[in-house]
Amino acid sequence: MASHELGGLNEDIRAWAADSGRDRAALLPLLQKLQGKYHQIPPHAMQLIAEQLDIHPVEVYGVVSFYSFLDHAPKGRYVIRLCRTISCDMAGKDRLARQLENDLGVKFGQTTPDGKFTLEWANCLGMCDQGPAMLVNDKVYSSVTPEKVHEIIEEYRKKFGVYAVESMEGH
Repeated sequence: MASHELGGLNEDIRAWAADSGRDRAALLPLLQKLQGKYHQIPPHAMQLIAEQLDIHPVEVYGVVSFYSFLDHAPKGRYVIRLCRTISCDMAGKDRLARQLENDLGVKFGQTTPDGKFTLEWANCLGMCDQGPAMLVNDKVYSSVTPEKVHEIIEEYRKKFGVYAVESMEGH
């Protein structure tokens, strides 16, 4: 994380903690806001959150490392998660995985060099009757085909047009 972003991150954490009442119950919502805005939860942020909520930093790290949607490593602006349950596997998940890797030029667990897309596996998206399913940030896609994968990725790439201004806010 660049040093110029740390000032904003510190201000955001203090403001969010003040709004939430600075108690232990605010931990997960605070972490979700941080992940949504900065696409990662760096160690510095975990320390500051612990101070703001008056809890031990290990508790913050424990929550970050437990939930797969939270991560201390930087992720792309768009996180694509492909369901790998047996029902999605039987519905053609492997073809989608190859299409995603080919279209993005990265393997699962990696982020594109431009930082726009991260490719991950999901253990279940709850769409077993409509598989294969994938999730792009908070949006679910069901009955996905390799052709649809290409269309979906192009849809998100268009959001980064030549003159597009990327916002650090939410997804």
